[in-house]
Amino acid sequence: MRNWLRFFRPSHQHTAFSATLLLMGTVMLSRVIGYVREAYIAYAFGAGSQTDAYVAAFTLPDFLNYIVAGGAASITFISIYTRFLAEKRDADAQKTFSIIITAMTAVLIVGTILTEIFAPQFVRWFVKGFTPAKIELCVHLTRILLPAQIFFYVGGVVSAVLLSHRLFLFPAFGPLVYNVFIILGGVVGGRHFGIASLAYGAVLGSIAGPFLASVIGAVRIGTGYRPSFAVTNPAFREWVRLSLPLMLGFSLVAADDWIIRHYASSVEGGIAWINFAKKLFAVPIAVLGQATGQASLPFFARLFNEKRREEFAATVNDSVYRVAAASFLAAAWMMAAALPLIDLVYRRGEFLFADTQPTAIYFYWFSISLVFWAAQGLYARAFYAAGDTLTPMTATTLITVASLPMYSFLFHRFGTVGLAWASDIGIGANLAALGLLLQWKKLVMLSGLRWDELGKAALTAVIAGGISFEVAKIVPLATVGHGSHLADLMQLGLVTVTWAAAVAAGLWLLRSGLLRDLRHRKPAG
Repeated sequence: MRNWLRFFRPSHQHTAFSATLLLMGTVMLSRVIGYVREAYIAYAFGAGSQTDAYVAAFTLPDFLNYIVAGGAASITFISIYTRFLAEKRDADAQKTFSIIITAMTAVLIVGTILTEIFAPQFVRWFVKGFTPAKIELCVHLTRILLPAQIFFYVGGVVSAVLLSHRLFLFPAFGPLVYNVFIILGGVVGGRHFGIASLAYGAVLGSIAGPFLASVIGAVRIGTGYRPSFAVTNPAFREWVRLSLPLMLGFSLVAADDWIIRHYASSVEGGIAWINFAKKLFAVPIAVLGQATGQASLPFFARLFNEKRREEFAATVNDSVYRVAAASFLAAAWMMAAALPLIDLVYRRGEFLFADTQPTAIYFYWFSISLVFWAAQGLYARAFYAAGDTLTPMTATTLITVASLPMYSFLFHRFGTVGLAWASDIGIGANLAALGLLLQWKKLVMLSGLRWDELGKAALTAVIAGGISFEVAKIVPLATVGHGSHLADLMQLGLVTVTWAAAVAAGLWLLRSGLLRDLRHRKPAG
């Protein structure tokens, strides 16, 4: 028990495995809080015009954060900072940290002011299907949310410092606090401010969570900060060189939500249905992909900086194999359980069974791409650890641009469900491109993947998912009112038991070593 408790000490330095376990646990807890948040939104505001406007209001703030920060706070900075620590150049590390914080915060403040001014023009262009009243509400919510990006950015840079020191506790709890404040904003201010209370809660949450949680952790380890605009500093210029591709390029990982919102805005409730499906879909992505990727990056960077290239490649392949195989099996359960799961999670208050059905359809189709979302994050971080941001961002930008006609065609041909198909195809292309480019660069060879075990996991998933889907039909769901959700629980129970039995039997018959591999992870460095 004492050995487990030490993982939760702020000063505990984690291994790759313990960091992954910690982040998976806190991400899961954060997603549970996130579920409460989304369930509250569904209960209080349903899947109508207000929720459409609220979800769409995040687009411009997210776009600003992407353009100015480009993910560089937690990605490219880690590679530089980790190298300085490995070379015992702590003073240079702190100086670079101070310059990046000062210079980029100033840029972000200017960007926030400009986007506050031009928010109406952007919203009118982006959501052409909105009514004038929805546009007005979306603009109002957008302007509330914009300042939060400053705190997200600074918190991200400070978190990168903690991750470089292998201190994961404070960064892990930042998103959890953020979600709690959104819920509190709605509960406390919902009656007076309406759906805008959620936006106010998000701003306060960005301060209390990603910002303050990381700052407190940095203070505890003595990370120094002195305002500095020394932009000619060689390390800062290196950071800019590495970050520019991330700032100027557009990965489908970020753009997917924006593209979907643009087209779905023409369908009443379309943005809300897809958003609810994607938020639930984000839970396994966060646990399998985001937590593993966030925990792995500092270790990938250390192995690469120490020129342990074979171990670097083996560690990347090992991480991708485990995540991909687990994703195959999880996706099978998610697809079979889509309808009762969505119904149980969301149907109450203003969210009716008529909203459950389209949301479950989107969730079903998104689930197919779980393995793509989870694995591509690890491949991208392999590039970042190697100090190469230009190659992956050039490739993913080209894929994003090439995908735009596909989103348009599938939407106009098949409606909003076509957007889910386009998302799956696009993110699959993203994964393939990153894997092939790592092979071409001779950084990580695809032949090093456990293809035999991946094939066994995929075959088992298909069979287990198909059987579970048919078994689910034994228990019909109530289609009117809200009920007790007993039928949902019964159907979920049947699906889960059937899926677990089929997975266990399939892996045993195929003599798969996956379960053993998941239990016993090789130490990284």
